[in-house]
Amino acid sequence: MQMQFYSQRVRESILPLSVGDTLPQAFEEWSVTDQVIDHETPHETCELCGQEALRYQFEIQNSLNGNRLWIGSQCIHKFGLSVFENGRVLSPELAKKKINRLMEQMRQEACIRVLEAVALAENNGILLNAVQYFKSHKYLSPKQAFVVLWRLRRNGIDHNPSFFKIDLKRNRFKSQLQGMETSRVHVLWPALTSSQREIAFRFGHPPPALLPTTAISTP
Repeated sequence: MQMQFYSQRVRESILPLSVGDTLPQAFEEWSVTDQVIDHETPHETCELCGQEALRYQFEIQNSLNGNRLWIGSQCIHKFGLSVFENGRVLSPELAKKKINRLMEQMRQEACIRVLEAVALAENNGILLNAVQYFKSHKYLSPKQAFVVLWRLRRNGIDHNPSFFKIDLKRNRFKSQLQGMETSRVHVLWPALTSSQREIAFRFGHPPPALLPTTAISTP
């Protein structure tokens, strides 16, 4: 019964805006545009299936009549809607990777905006300089990364630690890591690559799982 209702909801949403009179024909007419909205909180609704609590909405457009809808990522994959890159239609696997990449990019941009607002509200020059440095260079020093990741966690800001690349190619940055308290290195740990974690271990910083939880000293 639920699947029938769901199919009816989709049918009522897409067919009046399409030329074809069956769902397979209709979906052939629609493709994903490059327009994506990050609402930053999950409160929107998919205009195709009615799913609620969406954070990201993707625009789809009908190639025959120009009609548009804002939908969730799951409907893109579920109904095989065309996703383009460099003028060609992507395979389902590559389409999913592109959609996920777009969502992660927007999530990172939102994270940086919120972090920058926190730095300004707190008049935190150290944090603001670190954010601006990242925006310019796309990586952070270990000391900058600690400040950024610690404030993200302290303020409960949605983020993926892998957003923030840490540079350990320069000797001065390696020296920073070597001289840091292990509790601070553990804040960095989720953002470190496997090879960087090996460097940290050689510097005397064991993985977090090998030590009891310790208090983190604030900068």
